[in-house]
Amino acid sequence: MQLGRGDGVPDSTTFSQELAELKQNGCNLLLVGDGSVHSSVCRHLLGDDRRRLFVFTEGKRVCACDPETLDGGDGRTVRVDDEERSLTEIGSEVVTEIDLLASRVDGLSPGELRLCFDSLGPLFVEHDPEQLFRLLHLVSASVRRSDGIGHYHLRVDRKSDHVNLIEPLFDVLVEVRRNDGIAEQRWHLLGKDVSSDWLPL
Repeated sequence: MQLGRGDGVPDSTTFSQELAELKQNGCNLLLVGDGSVHSSVCRHLLGDDRRRLFVFTEGKRVCACDPETLDGGDGRTVRVDDEERSLTEIGSEVVTEIDLLASRVDGLSPGELRLCFDSLGPLFVEHDPEQLFRLLHLVSASVRRSDGIGHYHLRVDRKSDHVNLIEPLFDVLVEVRRNDGIAEQRWHLLGKDVSSDWLPL
C-alpha cells in the first residue's frame, strides 16, 4: 500500500502502526463516495465471527450487508423508522445494545464489536444537524469505550457539507469510487495527516 504524509513522503509503516493502534483502542470510520461500492468495504469491516450491531435508517440502504446472511458471530439490529422517536432515544438504544452484546461474553476483546450504521443520509434530511452530531458523538464514544470498530455509510462526496460537519467525530475517512469500472478505496487517518493512494478493492 502506497501511503504518504502531508509532505508527500511514502510511509506505509506509519500507516500500518497508526491503524493497528486504532483497531486496538476502538475507532470509527466514515465511509463516503459511490454507493455501489459500499457493500464490499462493509463486508470486510464487519469481519468474521464478531459481535455485530446494525443500525438501519428508513429508506433505501446504501449497502447490501444483511445480518441474516453473515457467517458466525452474534448480531443485533436497531431500526430507525419511527418518526416520533428522538435521536437521543435512538442513541440510548444503540448504547444499550452495545452493552448487551458485551454482557453476553463477559466483556468484549479489542475489535470484537463491529457496528454498521446504514445510512446517515436520511437523518440529515429528517433531523437538525446539531441533533445528528450529538447522536453520532454518543454512538461513536460508546464504540470506542468497547474497543470496537464502527463504520457509518454516507453516499456523498468527501467535500460535501455533510462530511465537513461530522468528520471531526471520526478517526478514519474511507473514500470509495469506480474508476474505469474498477472499485477503488482510499483511506485517510484523520488528525494524523496520513493517507493511502487509490487502491483496488
